[in-house]
Amino acid sequence: MATAVKDAPEKDAGSAMQVDAGFNIPDPTTIDRLEGKVSDAEWKLRCDLAATYRLCAMHAWTDLVFTHISARLPDEDGEERFLINPYGVMFDEMTASSLVKIDLEGNIKQDTPYFINPAGFTIHSAVHSAREDAGCVIHVHTPYGIAVSVQKEGLRRYTQFSMQVHEDLAYHDYEGIALDLDERERLIADVGEKNLLILRNHGTLTVGKNCALAFLRMYFLENACKTQILAQAVGGAEHLHEEPEDMGQRVHQQTAPAFMPGLGDNLVWPGLMRKLNRTNPGFDH
Repeated sequence: MATAVKDAPEKDAGSAMQVDAGFNIPDPTTIDRLEGKVSDAEWKLRCDLAATYRLCAMHAWTDLVFTHISARLPDEDGEERFLINPYGVMFDEMTASSLVKIDLEGNIKQDTPYFINPAGFTIHSAVHSAREDAGCVIHVHTPYGIAVSVQKEGLRRYTQFSMQVHEDLAYHDYEGIALDLDERERLIADVGEKNLLILRNHGTLTVGKNCALAFLRMYFLENACKTQILAQAVGGAEHLHEEPEDMGQRVHQQTAPAFMPGLGDNLVWPGLMRKLNRTNPGFDH
């Protein structure tokens, strides 16, 4: 397989900015399978990440091809490596072999027929560079998440869903389409040690040591946003009951074990894989 762009400089190779009109995006089920051609660790991460894309599609957390999920691979020759989606492949058809290996600057580091969206990795690279625990970063644009992101007071402690994530949630102000690499430093400062982020006027983001934990956090964050919007249908804040801060902290402490590696992920992920294999198999191609 040839790289998407042969003559572009390495810094921009394989990015959407270097692809001429009339390009072709292969069906991900038709490309060569990479199992046995990459390390066992890389293949497992590829399968987990492809499954995560399909799970997000199952839960309607997609924006066609315009959001991203990334995963950290083992270093190669002392350099960090990551996986991200090929631009133009839908979430519900993502496969392990179609995912694209890149470095921290977004340069493609494998032979692939695909290219990537350079804006897609700007936000992800910021989190990965600052957080060694960021094994997986999920960023989505959903109607409910965006609806909460535009509210001045953000996510409120209206529901158990919201209290499970409220104390682990940060905010980042909107700076336009994420093409400016200077934004990464501000995003890093805003997210700090939190594992969930609302990007104002934009969307939601979660961090996890693995794909399962990042997905679990997104599940609760998205349901918190959805139930807030549904509750607000009755009118303004005067019609709604918000739990006090100490209750929010209590619920956060009560549910914290669910987000520890080896607990919530082991409880939920196997069942999700069984469901995915029943309803949308093929992510492990």
